[in-house]
Amino acid sequence: MSGSGGLAMKTIAGLAALSVLFAGPALAQDVGGPPPPPPPPAPATTVALPEWRAVPAENLLVIDTTRGRILVELMPEVAPLHVERIKLLARRGFYDSVPWHRVIDWFMAQTGDPLGNGEGQSPYPDLKGEFTFRRDSGMPFAAVAEPAGARVGFFHSLPIQTQPDAAFALTGDGKVHGWGLYCPGVAGMARDEGNDTANSQFFLMRQAYPALDKRYTIWGMTVAGLDVVRSLRVGDGDNGMVTAEPDRMTRVRIAADIAEGERPAVQVLATDSPRFRAMVDETRTSRGADFSVCDVVLPVQVTN
Repeated sequence: MSGSGGLAMKTIAGLAALSVLFAGPALAQDVGGPPPPPPPPAPATTVALPEWRAVPAENLLVIDTTRGRILVELMPEVAPLHVERIKLLARRGFYDSVPWHRVIDWFMAQTGDPLGNGEGQSPYPDLKGEFTFRRDSGMPFAAVAEPAGARVGFFHSLPIQTQPDAAFALTGDGKVHGWGLYCPGVAGMARDEGNDTANSQFFLMRQAYPALDKRYTIWGMTVAGLDVVRSLRVGDGDNGMVTAEPDRMTRVRIAADIAEGERPAVQVLATDSPRFRAMVDETRTSRGADFSVCDVVLPVQVTN
């Protein structure tokens, strides 16, 4: 048994030696040869930013008038109390058939008074002024100019001015002041002499008027229909009052309340897109030292 056992062991050992003998050259070739070339790098992938931004239907005010349709993007981040009031009155039908009672060329068109003489308002309490707002790092902001100590640009479709981002670290709430700028198309709230007396009357700017900045609450921006605003009958009475037959708001609604197949859908050029930046650069070049954020008119697409 020991002999057969020894033979078996030798046989196994011999097979192992043969295995090493035949495997040796192949192993030597794998180890000693040149390494295989590295795989080609994967092509760089970039995610294209969307060129257009859709305005939420809940924040789109649809004003049908005797001259045509006006679409206003509401800005609850800038003036939450005033946007809430506009939505409430629109949904209650308060603005339907109300006249544009005060229209001044190269200035603005005012409405929201059911009496049509500048003295009327809604039955709801007056609103606290929201002349400025607090901007944090999460609010989308596209700067177009940076004068000393400030930044000027866009929050969505609204032109605004704000403190520099560096001031975030210096404030207790991590936010900085911002305020809307009265460029053409901006929607502001009318008021009496007191700061907290706005109620239902509002106005849409026909032209820029910076003297109103931080004095009257801004709550939205006309994204379509500025030509309609500028076509409204101009006042012929004292202080722009329309004494002849005024134009009217025939119906005012929130787009979200209109049947989906009938509601207007609005897309505004995205302010983080290359096309926007190219447009700003072109406008700045053409305007030179006279460049203003009010010169930048965002393209808009409207369906329905």
